[in-house]
Amino acid sequence: MRITFPYMGNSPLVLKQILGELGYDVVVPPVPSKRTLDLGTKYAPEFACIPFKILLGSYLEAISLGADTIISTGGVGPCRAGYYGELHQRILADLGYNVKVIIIEPPLRRPADFLHALKLLFNERKAPLWKLPDIFWRGWLKLKAIDQVEKASHDIRPYELNKGETTVVFRQCMEELDNAHSRVEIEQATQSSLQKLANIAQDRSRKPLKVGLIGEIYVVLEPFANHDVQVKLEEMGVLVDRSIYLAEWTQNNALGNREYDVKKAAEPFLSELVGGHGRNSIGETVLYARRGFDGVIQLAPFACIPEIVAKSILPYVSRKLNIPVMTLFLDEQTGEGGIRTRLEAFVDLLSQRRNKKEGQLACVDI
Repeated sequence: MRITFPYMGNSPLVLKQILGELGYDVVVPPVPSKRTLDLGTKYAPEFACIPFKILLGSYLEAISLGADTIISTGGVGPCRAGYYGELHQRILADLGYNVKVIIIEPPLRRPADFLHALKLLFNERKAPLWKLPDIFWRGWLKLKAIDQVEKASHDIRPYELNKGETTVVFRQCMEELDNAHSRVEIEQATQSSLQKLANIAQDRSRKPLKVGLIGEIYVVLEPFANHDVQVKLEEMGVLVDRSIYLAEWTQNNALGNREYDVKKAAEPFLSELVGGHGRNSIGETVLYARRGFDGVIQLAPFACIPEIVAKSILPYVSRKLNIPVMTLFLDEQTGEGGIRTRLEAFVDLLSQRRNKKEGQLACVDI
């Protein structure tokens, strides 16, 4: 059994470790590229969203490397992501690939399906049952460590003196965490990575613009899908706060702590579940406005219904709370040059807006 999985952000470092220690022969899909997207676009329905197409392309690349089993996630509610696994399996079967797809459904919403998927997964494992808690706990620790180190890199990049240095160091940090497996190794790699990032030459006298990043989870977390928007903004000197990190998202969905705050913030503007992260996009914008951010950027797959609903409400939220919001719809036709131009224009707008505010405050003080 040669198993593969969706590629999203830095999560492959964790999935590779967990599945490998369960005893599977793991096929890590290649980092998403234009070839990946072209493959997915070729065989996907025309109006499928870009996450669907990238995942399909990733599976085809992994199958060409010998994968015969795919582990994926399901979902409930209006968002079509809940059907991805089924549709991917049917498309692959139509193409002549005999591939097993194990779909992990949300445990609290579809417990029977969730347990059935775990049974399929564990039936093939080679690791003894008593090792499973430790395997999953160390995977969780690594996921939290990755998020912690990535957050640190985003907090440093707008202040770096040598442009691009943070990105180089961050890659080294991910390699170090990838090679860490025991609890002690993960902790040492985390501290070492944070120290490497802290040693980057910085100018903390800068006062960067603050922008919140919201939207659908896949295009927010996967740099290839969004043309590395967060890094581009940070290299322009903007401090970017991303609303979704995988460990936090997993924990919030299990405990519901921050999810409650986000939904409560969204209620005056959108109280109904619209699927995906549609309601979250509204609630996060409200929270960013309350925290005094200069602007918000929504990342959305083209034809994503939940984000289209959110996009139709965001102009009202923007006017009501006096916070600029820009939406970037993403598909296989989206060009990097166009994205950069729009980001530069938005940053320029926010900069002028801040200067005007500061000028008005200066006049009041006089």
